[in-house]
Amino acid sequence: MEQRRFGRMGHSSTVVIYGAASLSDVTQVQADESIDYALKVGINHFDVAASYGVAEERMGPWMKQIRKQIFLATKTDGLTRDEAWREIEQSLRRLQVDSVDLEQLHEVNSLNKLDQLTSKNGGLQALIEAKEQGLIHHIGITGHGHDAPAVHLEALRRFPFESVLSPFNFVLYANVAYRQAFDALVMEVQKQDVGLRTIKAVARGTWGGDKAYDSGTQSILSENISSWEKSGHKNYSTWYRPFDDDEHIQQCVSFVLSHSAITGFASAGDIRLLPQIVKAAENYRKMSTVEQNQLMQTADQFASPFGAFSH
Repeated sequence: MEQRRFGRMGHSSTVVIYGAASLSDVTQVQADESIDYALKVGINHFDVAASYGVAEERMGPWMKQIRKQIFLATKTDGLTRDEAWREIEQSLRRLQVDSVDLEQLHEVNSLNKLDQLTSKNGGLQALIEAKEQGLIHHIGITGHGHDAPAVHLEALRRFPFESVLSPFNFVLYANVAYRQAFDALVMEVQKQDVGLRTIKAVARGTWGGDKAYDSGTQSILSENISSWEKSGHKNYSTWYRPFDDDEHIQQCVSFVLSHSAITGFASAGDIRLLPQIVKAAENYRKMSTVEQNQLMQTADQFASPFGAFSH
């Protein structure tokens, strides 16, 4: 699997990052099978969060064996210095490690939240102190929603974050306003040599109201999709409705990886989708501008994972 330099941190990260949100509500046996698979296909970058259910605890038993082999990232939702500090300590206990490579401010989706986190005694202060003490090695920021790229751009103007995790897929990028905001973020990321990762690569909409489609391809879970169309019951543990047919997953992954500023993307929040995503990354070839535009022209058949755009 291709590896890319993770900004000025210098780590050569696999383009598929293990999104450990997929471990939030699985058994240890299921987690072990998924983590073992990820390691066997060469994934060397794992991303988790204190708020991902039991995910950190599921990863913990593996750390003694693999800690030196992987780049380990986690996140805190703490708004204040003390709240964030408690979550950092909790993450280290759960993961059974002395330090993590990257600690991130989680779900920074608005300027108001950014203001809170960067204020005196805000959550960022805990990360700064933890880095000084060697508990974390790098500081990053993440976010969801349509405003995330603009918020993250402002964050980079306020503090030298070493990584950014922001939403990106062909449906989002087809929206003119979103594309402009994301492109502005990319320019700043490149200027500061920040590691840029993305989420929602294979999202096709929300669970509640996205647009139905007929891909004309054979999906291994096509019967489940038909069942969901009729019942409305989620058939994956992802927060958004994902593509699960090979053709669309290949297109989604190739689209994201065709943007060279992106180090990699987090895999979907359901362990069952990981093999298809890995296969797509291994078979990836760079899409031309024409091919990217052709894919974006189909975006109106699907929807943003965050619902309707407000602009």
